[in-house]
Amino acid sequence: MSAQARGPGRHGLRVLAIGIILAGTLGMAAVGCAPRSEAPALLFDASVASDFRLLAEETWTSFLAVFQARTGCFGPVTLRATRSLDSRARYDPNTSTMDVRVPATPAVLKGALVHEWAHHVEFQCEKHKELRPAFLAAMGLPAGTEWRPDNGSAAAPASVRADIPSEQYAEAVVILVLGRQPVTTGVRVNDEAVHAVELWAAGE
Repeated sequence: MSAQARGPGRHGLRVLAIGIILAGTLGMAAVGCAPRSEAPALLFDASVASDFRLLAEETWTSFLAVFQARTGCFGPVTLRATRSLDSRARYDPNTSTMDVRVPATPAVLKGALVHEWAHHVEFQCEKHKELRPAFLAAMGLPAGTEWRPDNGSAAAPASVRADIPSEQYAEAVVILVLGRQPVTTGVRVNDEAVHAVELWAAGE
């Protein structure tokens, strides 16, 4: 049997081994630099009725159209329907799950959905922090204003939530996606703040 038929030889094996190591290293580097693997998706709990699901899917499409440039930094969110909720809706950042109170009018449901999806982006997208200085400035608030209290804002009275930048941002998203606030929430938002969100959502 010739040397060529026996295989690559000691030198060839050394070169092959180096090649495998380099390939593995480059592969690991590629994985480390890879963008988020989970694309944004709207998932449904069994509690969501078919008519609510259809409305949510249509609203989700409008939401993604606005945040198209940022879809690489937030992943799936799960929707649940509940009849026992003190507020219109709530979002759990630990599980990326949102609860929306039913029954309600389509307009109220749309507003609740978009508001909580805005929080989903806020909590799951690291680059969301880039928006906050511009948003605070647009609202005429000092640069050091706390974005969200440490204990959250879900349990805070409506009068307190109205002055929390995180809640103001979520209502600005509602206006940006739906064109108006379907429900009077008491949260004040100006055109400049909505525009600041629009620019960030567009990747600018």
